[in-house]
This record gives sequence, C-alpha cells and structure tokens, in this order.
Amino acid sequence: MILTIDRRHISLEEIIAAQKLEISSETHFVEKVEKAHNFLMNEIKTKPIYGITTGYGASGKNYVSYEDAERLQTNLFRFHGCGVGENLSEKVCRYAVMMRIVSLSKGRSAVSMNLLHRLQLLIEKDIIPVIPSQGSVGASGDLTPLSYIAAVIAGEREVYYKGDIRDVSEVYAELGIEAYAFKPKEALAIMNGTTIMSAIALDALESFEVILDSMESYVAAMFEVLLGDDTPVSDFVHDSKPFSGQIASAKNIQRKMSGSKLTHGRDARYTKFFEDNDLNIQDTYSMRCAPQVLGVIRDNLTISKNWVETEINSVNDNPLIDGENGKIYTSGNFYGGYVAHAMDTLKICAANLADLLDKEFALLVDHKFNRGLGENLKLEPESYYHGFKAMQITLSSLSADVIKNTTAASIHSRPTESLNQDKVSMGTTAANDFAKMIPDLHNMLSIAFMGMAQAVDIRGPERVSPHLKLIHDNIREDILALREDRRMDKDIRKVKTLLKEKKFV
Repeated sequence: MILTIDRRHISLEEIIAAQKLEISSETHFVEKVEKAHNFLMNEIKTKPIYGITTGYGASGKNYVSYEDAERLQTNLFRFHGCGVGENLSEKVCRYAVMMRIVSLSKGRSAVSMNLLHRLQLLIEKDIIPVIPSQGSVGASGDLTPLSYIAAVIAGEREVYYKGDIRDVSEVYAELGIEAYAFKPKEALAIMNGTTIMSAIALDALESFEVILDSMESYVAAMFEVLLGDDTPVSDFVHDSKPFSGQIASAKNIQRKMSGSKLTHGRDARYTKFFEDNDLNIQDTYSMRCAPQVLGVIRDNLTISKNWVETEINSVNDNPLIDGENGKIYTSGNFYGGYVAHAMDTLKICAANLADLLDKEFALLVDHKFNRGLGENLKLEPESYYHGFKAMQITLSSLSADVIKNTTAASIHSRPTESLNQDKVSMGTTAANDFAKMIPDLHNMLSIAFMGMAQAVDIRGPERVSPHLKLIHDNIREDILALREDRRMDKDIRKVKTLLKEKKFV
C-alpha cells in the first residue's frame, strides 16, 4: 500500500499497512507548508524566536544570530546523541519516521517541503535510522531518540539497511545521496515531538490486540475442556451490564466455543448438580467472570488506540507557526501525557490478563479442579512422569514478571535541564514498559495453548468446537502430545510463532 501524506487524519491501520509513502503535491497543501516556512524565515531576521535564534530550554535567554541559526540546528542533534539501551526494532524506527512526516505535514511546524521529501526518501530507499530505546523523559518530546532521525538526515550515525546496521554516510555514498543541511528550526521540528513513544506504542498495541483475541480463544477453550456452563457468556447477562468491551468479549467467547459437545447450559447444570457430588452449582470466578475481566481490557485498548492515533496526527513540536495569520505560538504539545497514560493503563490491563491466564492454567493442570483431565494433564499414568508441572511454574513466574512492572511511569516525572523541564510525561518510559510485557505474555499464552492441546487430546478432538479443533491441529502439526517427560522450551518457541501469526485468534 502507498500512503499519501497531506493534512488529513491518518489512521493507525494505514501506518501499519503502508509499504511506500509519498508526499502530496496538491497545490493547497504545498502552499500551506511553504507559507509557514517562509513566514518564519523572515521573522527570524529581526527578532529572537525560541530554539531558532535562541538557545534551548533554560538557554533560551541566549541569543543566536540569524547567520548562526543553521549551525544551531546541527549542534542540537549532535549534543543529543547520547541515547542508551537496546536499539528499537527496525519496524518501530520505520514507524517513527513515518509518524514524524505525518506531524510535520500539518503545515504548522514551519519546515520546508525539501525536509518532508528527505524524510520520504528514507522510507522510499528503506534507509531506517537506528534509534536507542532509552534517553527520553517524554518532554520536550523525545529529544534524544529523535535526534537519531535528524542526524541520519544530515548524514551522521547508523541505519538499518538491507538487513545490516551500517554507517549512513557509507549508504549515502553508495546511492549518491547528499547529506541534508537543515534550515532554521528543522532539526528542532523533528526532535521536539512525541513520535518515539507513539511508534513504540503502536508496535505494542498491534501485538497486544492479537494477545487479547487469543486469550478469548483460550477462555472459550477452558469452558469446553472443563465441561463448563456457558451461561456466563449469554447475551442476557451482558446486556444487563452494557459496557461495549464486555459485550464484545462475551460474544467473541460465545462464537469461539460454538459447536462444542462439551459445554452445557443452565438447565443441564441443574440436572448435573444432582448427578455429580463434586460439581459446584457455579464455575470459578476466573471462568465465570472472564468476559468482565477482558471487557475492561477491550475498552481500554480502544481508548488507548484512539489516543495514540490522535497523538500521531497532532502537531507536537514547539514553537507552533501560523503562517496564514502570521503568528508564532510557544506551547507544550510535546508533552506526551496521553501516550503515557494510555501505556500505563495498558500495563495494568496486561497484568490483569496475565493474572487471569495464570489462574485458569492452574485450574487446567490441577486434578482437583480440572474435572477428570488428570494430574498435570498426563497422558500416561506412571508416577515417574510429571506432565505440565514445570510448565505451570514457568507460566506462573512469567505472570509475576508482568504484574510487578505495573507501576505507572507517568507519576515518576523527573525534573531535568536546569528545572526548565520540571514536569515531564515519561511517555517513552511507559511505552517501553508496556512493550517489555509483550514477550512474557507471548510465552505465557504459548505454554497455556500447549496445555490446552493436551487437554483436547484427553477429551477427544472430535468433541470440541471447530475453532478449538483448528487450534489443536495447528499445534499438533509441529508438536507431539506430551507422553513422556521431555524438554519443552523449543516447543514453546514454535507455538509462539503460531501465536504471532494469529493462528489462535
């Protein structure tokens, strides 16, 4: 898909799907971008304007002459070249370049069309800046990590190119590309924004959406293999508490267990109660309340996606330039509060999902609660076999790793830069925190679905719903049922691949 950038609202789905990108050549769009740029270039000849003919932050009291304004832009990205930590993935860095183009194309940042086309060139030639993951407090935007985009444009630092990490100067030389010379404000306009936190967030949101849908598949399967009462997912129940996420989650679970020969309804429950002395009249909370637990997560996911999408489409650098009316606005749109709060909230959501999965898997493997599936889902009766005993320990340990990292990053604002940046968003930290939960959730679900496939083997694949049968069959294509104790780590990795490929949604 080719994504055309103008001043319209760009959806998250468009950014995810975009393979190529082009800048609009429509006359009104070009004129608006250039009008703001030309207005600012005239203004800086006669007056001090923050970050363009002054220093930055607390150094804003220092005047820089018009003649030195371009040098100031170069110094800006150079002294911010102090990012640390693991590099962000090539995918996230690519998202960041695209998102910066979207923001700067609104015509309120006073960049030139030449800069927009240079950013487009990075996507077109697949020259993607290598960006460290740490070094931003989320205001004045993602200064340090975004300096890596600015530096690459100017022919400095490293890039992802054709599967390798290379010095961008070498890549430019091979392709005959000249390094770009920033005009006044242009490096500041690239760096003074919320793009890195938004790019990290988008990548994590993509994964988490698949995790949530896969979790609903797992819940549906639990109702089946534990011979559950399907009353808790009935329409009447959720129409009685009409939160959209809860209703959607319940319907999804309903749909996935459709056609099962193992579940039963309310009336059958009463009959079974008198036939089975071990049967409680209601299932445990982790099953019965699953739509309520996951519904909250669904609603928060929707809110978070909307906030991230709005952030991506915002003009979040400083100062803002109104070329139409000849005005300059000093502001704080670089504050990443919406992304920070979205990510902090989703960290809590991820922890609740992990906790629910931990509780449900405990039911599945425990012979006291799994209604005949046996001790640790063993297929062989010998006492020297242990089944999924250690797998549960690993899954439970991962749930603890997720849950312990739920402290809100946004409340840990750290004053920096001579107390000029005295209240900051910590949005990039929050996004990184949430993204770090994704691999643990992948591993938890991979273990859980391996156990579920084992439970299906015990109950009989011919008795489960078509949806669960398909999941079971996908797993069994590569992984044998567990009969004798064996190492399982390689199997977990194989199932994780299936999970990422959306085989369980």
